[in-house]
Amino acid sequence: MSAIPHRPVGSSGFALPELGFGAAALGNLYAAIDDTQAVATLDAALAAGLRYVDTAPHYGRGLSERRVGDGLRGVGDVIVSTKVGRLMAPDETITDDRERDGFHSAMPFRMAYDYSHDGILRSHEHSLQRLGLARVDLLFVHDIGRVTHGAADAQYRAQLVEGGGLKALERLRDEGAIHGFGLGVNEVDVCLELMEEARFDVILLAGRYTLLEQGPLDRFFPACAAAGTAVIVGGPYNSGILATGSAAAAIPRYNYAPAPQGVLDRVRALEAVAARHGVSLAAAALAFVLAHPQVASVIPGLADPEQVADTIRLYHAPIPQDFWNELRHAGLVRPDAPLPGVS
Repeated sequence: MSAIPHRPVGSSGFALPELGFGAAALGNLYAAIDDTQAVATLDAALAAGLRYVDTAPHYGRGLSERRVGDGLRGVGDVIVSTKVGRLMAPDETITDDRERDGFHSAMPFRMAYDYSHDGILRSHEHSLQRLGLARVDLLFVHDIGRVTHGAADAQYRAQLVEGGGLKALERLRDEGAIHGFGLGVNEVDVCLELMEEARFDVILLAGRYTLLEQGPLDRFFPACAAAGTAVIVGGPYNSGILATGSAAAAIPRYNYAPAPQGVLDRVRALEAVAARHGVSLAAAALAFVLAHPQVASVIPGLADPEQVADTIRLYHAPIPQDFWNELRHAGLVRPDAPLPGVS
């Protein structure tokens, strides 16, 4: 198995494999998986050459972090990122794995947002304990912004800026506890606003730059290039529909919800072009985001060894230039979107 190429993370001197492992499914996102499957998935990923894993306290209220740490402890050459902004407190009322916040986890904790100086430091420490690892490489401020917090966003934004949350992250970076930090979000506006408050090494943007959405080309990518901030693309399949297709047996998901008709129509148009060229739409989704020079890595979510094998196959799949040319000609990607091998 050939090594996956690395790309620089801004000016940090750090580099990431351009293909990584999004570990939300190890926190039982959408459906429960057992520990055996989680271990098998991580083992398959390591065997396939994946050496970057992203997790978060939010994923199953600590379950994903626990499983990631159990699978990686002692491996030694894997890059790990996790997130800050949520603290977990013991909750004896949680005794089953009914769906909570999208995850089917029986981990007995309740979540509280805390983006303050002390909250960030506590979150980092708690994550190390759940992971059972001595360090993580990158920290992302998780789900800050109006989409998540609505009217409470100003309160949490104040914790991060005036309350010292960003200063805590700068301290961790300056002291060498982490290689870098940034945001882990599903919205662009908060990135642009907070880039004025701190120097981010990298931003994990989920679901907003894909074959279906290219709005970040307007302001986000130029701002990142000017600041020397790398981008990790999460959710390259827009929560599933670009992988499962429009005719999946289960209801196709887009942005964590059933796909609306307009999205289904656009996916069908993409599928028609892909069919004419014998291209997997999922393979095109991965290749598309990696064509942008600001993107350091893409981290599709993986839930089982079969998905790991499929992802490696998709990543290496050849895609003819005529496919990209037709997408451009048909207006299915923006004229200013970088495409693989197309000037």
